[in-house]
Amino acid sequence: MTFQPEFPVVRRPVYARRGMVATSQPLAAQAGQSVLAAGGNAVDAAIATAAALTVLEPTSNGIGGDLFALVWAGGEVHGLNASGAAPAALSLTALEERHRGQMPRHGWTPVTVPGAVRGWADLHARFGRLPFAAVLAPAIAYARGGYPLSPVLAAGWARAIRIYSSLNLPVFEEWFRTFAPAGFTPTPGALWGSEAHARTLEAIAATHGTSFYEGDLAAQIDAHARATGGLLRSSDLAAHRSEWVTPIFADYMGHRVHEIPPNGQGIAALIALNVLDGLPLPDQFGDPVGLHLQIEAMKRGFHDAHTFIGDPRHVPVDAAHLLSSVNAAAHRSYLGSAAHDPSTHAPSTGGTVYLATADDEGQMVSLIQSNYMGFGSGVVVPGTGIALHNRGHNFSLQAGHPNALAPGRRPYHTIIPGFLTRTDGTPVGPFGVMGGFMQPQGHLQVVLNTVRYGMNPQQALDAPRWQWLVGKTVEVEHGLPAATARALAALGHDVRVQLDSGSFGRGQMIRRDPVTGVLEGGTESRTDGHIAAW
Repeated sequence: MTFQPEFPVVRRPVYARRGMVATSQPLAAQAGQSVLAAGGNAVDAAIATAAALTVLEPTSNGIGGDLFALVWAGGEVHGLNASGAAPAALSLTALEERHRGQMPRHGWTPVTVPGAVRGWADLHARFGRLPFAAVLAPAIAYARGGYPLSPVLAAGWARAIRIYSSLNLPVFEEWFRTFAPAGFTPTPGALWGSEAHARTLEAIAATHGTSFYEGDLAAQIDAHARATGGLLRSSDLAAHRSEWVTPIFADYMGHRVHEIPPNGQGIAALIALNVLDGLPLPDQFGDPVGLHLQIEAMKRGFHDAHTFIGDPRHVPVDAAHLLSSVNAAAHRSYLGSAAHDPSTHAPSTGGTVYLATADDEGQMVSLIQSNYMGFGSGVVVPGTGIALHNRGHNFSLQAGHPNALAPGRRPYHTIIPGFLTRTDGTPVGPFGVMGGFMQPQGHLQVVLNTVRYGMNPQQALDAPRWQWLVGKTVEVEHGLPAATARALAALGHDVRVQLDSGSFGRGQMIRRDPVTGVLEGGTESRTDGHIAAW
């Protein structure tokens, strides 16, 4: 089935045979492609792209963030959870003493152990082909030599400077020295580089990441925390490990959608798909009744996610029940011809980068990496370029909740890579949509666009999106026809048309033809997205 869109398609899909890298920043995609051309595989390319993005898109991720990945290799999907936990000294009691029980967005308190560096190392150790130093070389070169900012990147950078300037916290001093040095204005084409960042990446490359968790870099992080009121310690870093996990999935129209299990929120998209699988969804894209059912099903997915998701190492999370037909049937009873209030909400936004890679041997990677809210906490370790994330802001502060803040516990995580196969086990390819709590909503829409509506990867990404916020409130992109928005309002939705598409997520997708092996890729038109193909 070939879909003929009624909405504007900004770009066309890209086709290649030897390899493909799709991500949100052009130079980063080319960094990954250069590693493929040098003999690397899809995992090498993914690590190279991820490391380069810490330099080339620091507005959304950094060396001090977290990572999740799904890897297609050896005829199956492998999952890596490289998210970190709360420091041993961070507890609800400590939060009460420091901030009267409220979790701040910035500063040291929301900083959890960064997992991205160990994630790179663990992916490389299991699947990589080229030397680790060769894989990180493009990122080091861009950090040392500098590069010109792309347009959306520059806008996000300028916004961060305005925010941090208005907050004027002492802990931001190193952030300004690193990311807003004298004479630098973040405009398209402006040059930025960081020798400190280059040296840190070189230390990571030389030690296969060990320096960050047990060596000199860990000591510098610890020293800066002690000197400026942070709770993160070298012992927290040394205790961190990534976790190889069995992906969870839901089947829909002959396809299987794979996600990382909790503490990630990918299960919310799968629950919504299961709910829709038993409903007469209209076959026409953009049908108001179909959009209504999608929104209502997504609310049910969020209801379960916000009620039950926690760190399964510390609290039981019954994913099997949440993904069962019994649970899906129970959720369908809430769905009717009018919008309902699920008594939960998707309250926050975030800054994230997503990438997809594929090689000519069949290996494919879906990887997502984040500092959470833009640059993250605003804490930068002096002389290192390490910007630490603020992922701890996503803990529940309600004692007894599965996601309650506790030492050594990983928070509910918004970042989720996706991977699509057919139910017979044939791989289709990686996909993802970044952007805080928009992510499972983006996954649901991109999967439906692909599987139900027959769109190619670029159409599936360019299609107008909706975003549920809270209660009956739904935002829609300005590309959605006014008549459709009015029909949704008639069904009880509080519809708000957004002129700025920045909050609707930014995605990438690669599909592999099962017969020819030809790769077909789409990249996000809402940002500086790019596909490097070979």
